[in-house]
Amino acid sequence: MTEALVEMKNISHNFGRVGVLHDVSLTINPGSYTVLLGPSGSGKTTLLSILGGFLVPRKGSVLIRGQNCTAMAPARRPTATVFQDYALFPHMSVGNNVGFGLRMKGVIKSERNRLAQEALAIVGLSDAFRKKPHQLSGGQRQRVALARALVIKPAVLLLDEPLGALDLKLRRQMQDELKTIQKQVGTAFVHVTHDQEEAMALADHCVVMNQGRIEDEGTPERVYARPATRFTAAFMGESTLIPGDVASVTGNAILINTAFGSFPIIAEAAEGAAVTLAVRPEHMRLIRDSRSVTFGTAQVTAVIFQGSFKRVLAESNSRVGFMFIARIPAEHDVSVGDTVTPCCHIEDLIVLAK
Repeated sequence: MTEALVEMKNISHNFGRVGVLHDVSLTINPGSYTVLLGPSGSGKTTLLSILGGFLVPRKGSVLIRGQNCTAMAPARRPTATVFQDYALFPHMSVGNNVGFGLRMKGVIKSERNRLAQEALAIVGLSDAFRKKPHQLSGGQRQRVALARALVIKPAVLLLDEPLGALDLKLRRQMQDELKTIQKQVGTAFVHVTHDQEEAMALADHCVVMNQGRIEDEGTPERVYARPATRFTAAFMGESTLIPGDVASVTGNAILINTAFGSFPIIAEAAEGAAVTLAVRPEHMRLIRDSRSVTFGTAQVTAVIFQGSFKRVLAESNSRVGFMFIARIPAEHDVSVGDTVTPCCHIEDLIVLAK
């Protein structure tokens, strides 16, 4: 069993009278890429700041490599942070920016230059050592900030919305590079974002936060395919959410009643319990087949072309205002005003009890 690198235990924190974290516990394993994901105000940045030592929690403890670091200053704990605004010194060369942390630790100039050059090579900027930050693009400055954090060889690298200032194309490029670099150096990364696609592209450990608590955590594949809560299903990608209740329980099968009919599903829930059925857009079909369960008929209200697929919205004909969301191949012919039959395979129904 892998020994935890970071253990955050029962963390609570307030800003004035406002509680921002409520009894949060989180374990981070060596070599993992953890993404803290959630909307603004969910507590993800506060949790990262507590891990980095920029805040001392009102309650709880932070252990890194078994050492209690709860009240330890940022410079003394085995972490480094990459900020969204890069925080590079404009008057210093790129090499001196990268070596700054080593300089503060008393490393001699020749050695810190050597290590800075190695760090720049890792991020693909070997030829930028003597340049100034203003001579670099936004993506290159981001890589310099990353090299500056990596050069001190932290146990945990913290990234606070590091790609938020980049355009979409560059952000996706940097996602690929971040993942490659993390695998190469083997350092545990903890990355804060509100972007679900970014989280799924980078994480092997995805932590969904909401209102100061952890809603769900696991691999991004599991969190997306089988979310633990209604919030996770709605936030981690889109879903059609259908309210229902458990009519009966027989062994490991439950019968769920909804406004669109009753559905027998293999899941755990108590009889009489209120539940929600979720269907991801890629599993929502508009033409039934022999395996489909259907949700009545609906009228297409929007068709949005998105390159390799079309995103289709269809309003239920039996429940005014209830919208189905489907993702269909781009070549499929569908138009606003068409009547369709929203449906899915029974195994694609996700039962949410929370």
